[in-house]
Amino acid sequence: MIKNFNPERLLQVLVAPQVSEKATYIADKNEQVVFIVTPDATKPEVKAAVEMLFKVEVKSVQIANLKGKFKRAGRNIGRRSDVRKAFVCLKPGQEINFAEGGAA
Repeated sequence: MIKNFNPERLLQVLVAPQVSEKATYIADKNEQVVFIVTPDATKPEVKAAVEMLFKVEVKSVQIANLKGKFKRAGRNIGRRSDVRKAFVCLKPGQEINFAEGGAA
């Protein structure tokens, strides 16, 4: 499945892992990992990128688009940028450990 995609594109799809209490809870309970991805990333691209970079098998991918919040500082009103998150469900027995810098 990875051979259908441009390897340079796959390196740019994943922006960063989401490290938070909620992401850790999801990882422990559902064997899912949360990534921030580019706004134009598709589910097959995210799956191929995770499999290529971390050498794990991916069962499914869910994607959520989060709208940026409006924030103000005094009279100035600004807006945070929108974020696209990918919830990657790994097959049983698969694990990604970010503390070691790769697949476990």
